[in-house]
Amino acid sequence: MADGLRANDAPPPDRAVRDRPRPAAEPRYDAPGVDLLQPGHLACPGCAAPILMRTFLRLAGPRTVLCIPASCYAVIDGPFPYSSSGVNVVHCAFETAAVTAAGVKAGLRARGEDVLVVAWAGDGGTFDIGLQAMSAAAERNEDILYVCYDNEAYMNTGIQRSGATPALAWTSNTAGGKIGRKKDLGGIMAAHRIPYFATASPGFPEDMAAKMERAIRTRGFRMVHALSPCPPGWRMDERSTLAAARLAVETGVFPLYEVEDGTAWRETVRPSRRPVSEYLALQGRFGALGEGAIAAIQAGVDADAALLAQRFRGTVEG
Repeated sequence: MADGLRANDAPPPDRAVRDRPRPAAEPRYDAPGVDLLQPGHLACPGCAAPILMRTFLRLAGPRTVLCIPASCYAVIDGPFPYSSSGVNVVHCAFETAAVTAAGVKAGLRARGEDVLVVAWAGDGGTFDIGLQAMSAAAERNEDILYVCYDNEAYMNTGIQRSGATPALAWTSNTAGGKIGRKKDLGGIMAAHRIPYFATASPGFPEDMAAKMERAIRTRGFRMVHALSPCPPGWRMDERSTLAAARLAVETGVFPLYEVEDGTAWRETVRPSRRPVSEYLALQGRFGALGEGAIAAIQAGVDADAALLAQRFRGTVEG
């Protein structure tokens, strides 16, 4: 090569990167069980999705089948015939995570095997492209667990907006900021009266693990909607993943709650509220916003919090 490097040589690291201070150690949480997720997965530095998968598989155990549609995790798992997940994986079309999982479950049931079958999909395959199949599986109360790891855009194909992208966020096809709000996935699934729905964040690992365990034990269609910060797509430092996951909850952007049978709503973590500007400041996708836009986002978060508070009160009063 012209610069004298062999093809497998890496260039020397930039001094600013090499010498930058290391972040303080994050609190460590080890879920019970044995690590099934293998080294060598293909996630970007700082990606939260392997954190979610590692925790989930420790709780779920080896008698698990993952049905993964086109998404970041279809790449993260590894190229065929390799897999980093440590359990059986079925790769399926973008829109078919739920129906594929339902079919796998039916086939195993016909063979007399009781195996946990999981649809593991991103927000694009959940909020948008896979919504119809997911709705149908929920209406039939298929005995599958659906996990949506939500990085709030189509990250695998170039950071395009999805129905989960928050208002005014930059994406590659919303350069001026997304117009419109993020879909209310909790409200959508509650309307299906499924046995169990929960939101989770890797920034609150004990709460996340408790909800995953609950969902694993429950029968029928159940869902865990997990926030999955994405450093490249959110335009933030890869060291800020867990800080962003905590701030999303602490600012009310991503509240933590669970819903039973579509009617019993319960808040599971209630931190002291912090201004949404602290969360936005971590992310370059909100970097062009002025004070008025930030105030509008804060107003939207406050309105969503008021709606959730009504749902929580309705459960208590009922």
